This record gives sequence, C-alpha cells and structure tokens, in this order.
Amino acid sequence: MSTLGRLASLVRLSHTVFGLPFALAAAGLAHRSAVAHGQSGLTARSLVLILLAFTGARTAAMAFNRILDRKIDADNPRTAARELPAGLLSLRTAWVFTIAAAAVFLAAAAALGPLPLLLAPACLAIILGYSAFKRFSWSAHLVLGLGLALAPGGAWIAITGSLAEPAVPLWLMAAVACWVAGFDILYSLQDASFDRARGLHSIPVRFGVRGALRLSALLHVGTVAGLVAVHVTAGLGPWHAVGIGLIAVLLAYEHALVRPDDLSRLDRAFFDLNGYVSLAYLACAWLDRATR
Repeated sequence: MSTLGRLASLVRLSHTVFGLPFALAAAGLAHRSAVAHGQSGLTARSLVLILLAFTGARTAAMAFNRILDRKIDADNPRTAARELPAGLLSLRTAWVFTIAAAAVFLAAAAALGPLPLLLAPACLAIILGYSAFKRFSWSAHLVLGLGLALAPGGAWIAITGSLAEPAVPLWLMAAVACWVAGFDILYSLQDASFDRARGLHSIPVRFGVRGALRLSALLHVGTVAGLVAVHVTAGLGPWHAVGIGLIAVLLAYEHALVRPDDLSRLDRAFFDLNGYVSLAYLACAWLDRATR
C-alpha cells in the first residue's frame, strides 16, 4: 500500500460513516432555525467547511489514539497487525499526520466563525483526551460518545452562529452520545479478557459481559428517546419519525445478534448495522426537510 493508503487505514477513514451523517443531519435541522432568524443558513461553503472540520477532528483523534495505544496494540493479537505496531508507518509520520489533521480542524472552525473557533480547542481536548481514559476509568465509552456527540452540536453552531435555541442540538447530541457509547461497549467485548489481563478499564471488565450488554441496551434506548425528543422539540414531520423507527429496529436487531455466550457476529453488529443507523437518520432527516 502507498503511504496515503496506510494513513487512511491507520485512521479507518471508512468509519467516518458513523459520525458524519449526524453532523450533516444537524446542519440540515439548523438551516431552518437560521433562516427563521434571517440568516443565510446552510450554504455550499459552510457545508464544505463542516466536512473539513469533522474529517480533520476525527482524523486527529483516531491517529492520536493509534499513537498512544501502539504498545498495547502490539501485545493484542487482534490489533498487532495495525500500521504502527507492525512497522508499516513510522511514529514520526503518524505524529505529522495527527498535527496536520488538527490544524485542518482548527482552520475550518476559524473559517466557520468566531464561536466555532472559540469552542474548537476544548472540543479537540475532549476527543484527544478520550484515548487515555481506558488506563484509569471504565467510563471511556461514555467519553467517546461525548466526543462524537460534539459533531452535531458543532454543525448546529456553525450554521446558526450562536448558542440560542439549544434544545434541539442538545437532544441530538444526547442521542448520538448514547448511541456511540452503546455500540463501543459492544465492540469492546472482544477485548475484555485482554484488557483485564493488562489492567485496562472498560465496562465489560468492570461489569462483565451480561452487565455490559444490559448497559449497552439501556444506552440505545436512550438513543431512541433522544431522537423522539428532537422530533417533538423541533416539530418535525413523518419522514423524521420513519427514521426514528428504522433506527429502533436496527438497534434491536444489533442486540439480537450479540449474546453473552456468542460474540461471533460482533463485527457485523458493529460495522454494518451502525453504519445503517447513521445513514438512515441522515436520509430521513433531509427528506423531512425537503418535503416540508
């Protein structure tokens, strides 16, 4: 593979499908609020800048995670073939890539306006700080959820330029935070034994497999509840309701695939279904906006 291909693999660029659709959905929802207050709303320029900001932030966070975890990854048979522990990329290259991605995020935030720029350093601290949490707290999954939840909140602020009318973005952020934390708990089940042996912290290590599955399910109930709150607060229509229904079905099916005594279908539950969750919400949110 080329260096660019290895860098894309390092940060799992395809996994952008998990968080980006919610940011774009938030931008579409924010457009109506902005126009109602005499603003221009979502433009081609702001859309491109949101894409750059999200991609830069996510890339920086993922690359930093790989740098910080490189020695742990080298000891774990599941992750030993990753780019840094396998020697496919140098540590220096990974650091340059991380710093460049963070710079793209900050530059895009600055171009989006003074408030996005003001909030950007704190957002960067949260998404980078997540990587250290599993060394001392089982709450790392919740921090990851918070990190991805910043995306729809940031998109809302980028379009409206203010923190006014916070109910809709806050409910959407809560839904995303619960969704991400819930599926990250499921994903971490496959490393529970390794994490326990290495003294790392996670919800499966702290509460066991059954406890982790219950907490994940509870968080996903919170996801649906948060989306219902968005629907009611924003006064959205039938297409948005269809999106909530689809997500509820997908999350229920995801949990049906993962059992305490059978984790063999975990990859399918994590990758396929959660990609469908975010894409379904984006499609239905924008259809709701377009048809009304």
